[in-house]
Amino acid sequence: MSPTTPHATPHATKAPYGDFDASIPSYEASGGDWADIAAEATQLGEERIVVNMGPQHPSTHGVLRLMLEIDGETVTEARCGVGYLHTGIEKNMEFRTWTQGVTFCTRMDYLAPLFQETAYCLAVEKLLGITDDVPERASIIRVLMMELNRIASHLVCLGTGGNEMGATTVMTISFTAREEILRIFEAVTGLRMNHAYVRPGGVVQDVPPDVVAQIRKADPLIRGYLGQLGDLMLANPIFKSRLVGVGHLNLSGCMALAITGPVLRSTGLPYDVRKAAPYCGYETYDFDVPTSDDADCYSRVVLRLEECYQSLRIVEQCLERLEATAGQPVMVGDKKIAWPAQLAIGSDGMGNSLDHIREIMGTSMEALIHHFKLVTEGFRVPVGQVFQSVEHPRGELGVHLVSDGGTRPYRAHFRDPSFNNLQAVAVMCEGGQVADVVVAVASLDPVLGGVDR
Repeated sequence: MSPTTPHATPHATKAPYGDFDASIPSYEASGGDWADIAAEATQLGEERIVVNMGPQHPSTHGVLRLMLEIDGETVTEARCGVGYLHTGIEKNMEFRTWTQGVTFCTRMDYLAPLFQETAYCLAVEKLLGITDDVPERASIIRVLMMELNRIASHLVCLGTGGNEMGATTVMTISFTAREEILRIFEAVTGLRMNHAYVRPGGVVQDVPPDVVAQIRKADPLIRGYLGQLGDLMLANPIFKSRLVGVGHLNLSGCMALAITGPVLRSTGLPYDVRKAAPYCGYETYDFDVPTSDDADCYSRVVLRLEECYQSLRIVEQCLERLEATAGQPVMVGDKKIAWPAQLAIGSDGMGNSLDHIREIMGTSMEALIHHFKLVTEGFRVPVGQVFQSVEHPRGELGVHLVSDGGTRPYRAHFRDPSFNNLQAVAVMCEGGQVADVVVAVASLDPVLGGVDR
């Protein structure tokens, strides 16, 4: 610790061994929560052991700091410390155009980027008043990509959770299955993550001609991997002994803490935004919302596996609709909003179509000016504010946008489900064992990029 740090108290120490220079001061770290904890323990005349779990990555699903007060192996108090991954994404969005905002929010929860993109674009479309103008094919593609992303996200949750308990095979199978989905994402968007594929008014470009066949080829492979995961975990006596009855959180606790997603549904409440407040045409898809009454870590594993199968049901329906809408537009017709221009894949990768470049550079000064203004300045959004939510893999993701009539958001704020769900750490962990903390946090599936954003 630097000598300039205000909480570092220098004191000379004697050299315990070797030729250590005793005149060099050493420093004792204090400040933050530690001073309060120590003072309280002294006042009560108690001896406490307070340990840090995190903010290193293993077992805390990112840079999450857990402060655990323990009595032997029993956790008597558990608190979360967040903010180690703060990126200022919401503030940065105030200084970018409405379209550029997609490239920021996609990086929040990096395991489920397409949900942030879609929620944000749905909110922008509400402000613009073009919700009903978004082409049907664009909405189908959004649903397809989100449901594939839901499976990929759940696979990371199951895989990393298994690895933390020593079941490395669970992780390797989960990540092998996820790889099939990431290949599809790369084929459609050009990227495996941080796609910026969903845009206000639709999507960047149509899916490749062979993507339907690619997804249908991957479907049985993914189902096979899910079956292997079920066989490895659900009847495994060691796995069950670690999860059954651990991290219990009942319905009243979830309601009091505003917890959503699989954790809420494990208490028996079938709340799912796709059913409660449909968007992107979800009301026209046939799927179920799995629930459980056990309200423990094991039931959340079962639910996430079942949700993967339900997402595959939706994906198959999307593929049928894609085949039925082939050739239809994927972006609103209003050229004052539709950005970028129609894309084409050429020898140089992805870029503006050659016809569009030929027009704006050779035949139409007006088209060139419009393209320049639209890309650099952006479109204006009417004054107002809006809230839009979607069913994220971790729960309800909300977006609150405020427009002052300009070309960029006056305010953008996200209700990230991981942030709310982390409130449950104390009630789920206190009274349990230290080893149960790892299991309980894994069952919440927090992603710290979304928590700190």
